[in-house]
Amino acid sequence: MRVVHLISGGETGGSKNHLLTLLSQFNKEEVSLLVMQKGALYDEAIESGIDVHLLDQSSRYDVRVISKLKRFLKSGGYDLLHTHGPRANLFGALVKRSTNIPWITTIHSDPKLDFLKGGIKGKVFTKINLWAISRIDHFFAVSERFKEDLISLGISGDKITTVYNGIDFSKGSYAKGDLTRKELNLNNSDFVTAMVARLHPIKGHEEVFQAVKSLQDPSFQLLLVGGGPEEDSLKSRVKELEIEDQVHFLGFRSDVPDIYQISDVGLLASYSESFPLALLEAGREDTPVIATDVGGVQHMVSDYGWVVPIKDSEALKSAFTKAINKKETGELAPMGRQFHEYASRNFSLEQLAEATEKMYKTFLEA
Repeated sequence: MRVVHLISGGETGGSKNHLLTLLSQFNKEEVSLLVMQKGALYDEAIESGIDVHLLDQSSRYDVRVISKLKRFLKSGGYDLLHTHGPRANLFGALVKRSTNIPWITTIHSDPKLDFLKGGIKGKVFTKINLWAISRIDHFFAVSERFKEDLISLGISGDKITTVYNGIDFSKGSYAKGDLTRKELNLNNSDFVTAMVARLHPIKGHEEVFQAVKSLQDPSFQLLLVGGGPEEDSLKSRVKELEIEDQVHFLGFRSDVPDIYQISDVGLLASYSESFPLALLEAGREDTPVIATDVGGVQHMVSDYGWVVPIKDSEALKSAFTKAINKKETGELAPMGRQFHEYASRNFSLEQLAEATEKMYKTFLEA
């Protein structure tokens, strides 16, 4: 079996981490990674010993990559193409007929919302994305709800397999313990919430800010980990709401486990997700979570956190208040430990790799 994973290469969040950890479980003679541009994904793949190759696309509009991709697939003797993300899906569709290689994708976000607030260009990209998706042979859905979302786009349920995401729970994956609250100008008495997410409209920062404002608790501290196109506007919004002393823009961080370790809860406020790894990463550090009811969050969080409706700042405020109360009564930390136990049993990296390999073999033998 020879499988190649195709992705743009500019990813910095969950899809990057998902792919790196998944490919680390496979023999490099069987599974390769092909990226269109250099970035953190390419560099980290090399460091991890993954068989990674570069198409070297100069921009997202560089169509010369089509012929490069065709040559790569034909010369590599690959049995299966596995794509990730809208750009990879588009080029997979463009070479499908000439390469005749079976094609699987994992969709990491709602394709109808990938280009939210993109204006006319965003609408055009969305139509192109949906066209590419209609040509894919098989889909990995990382939650049952996401499988239903794909079916709502007109995709046959027979072409979709649910494979839950997983992360590494081995000893080396945990926080190093080097980071302290003091380094981030936080007090031990603060209630610290970590939100690891791109600064993008779909991530729900506006509702989070409104909840922080209405909470009127200066000891409530919000750590925002990640970057993105909305950084300037979000900083302006924080200033407008006069919560600058409570919201900390930390940018991209390589010590996310340590961020979670010094936090009281992890937070996800997205309007759409599939099966967010950020929540599992919080659970790995014994940190309970507050999350919007998207994708497979209900199944993941279970009884070890709070699940709230999307775009509902009052519900977020209520969950913040309940978590604060749980900390005061000493019940919050045990919730985090229970979340860790549940997540490590059900959503490990080993389970993800085993299910993925099984699906590859089943699909190729069909």
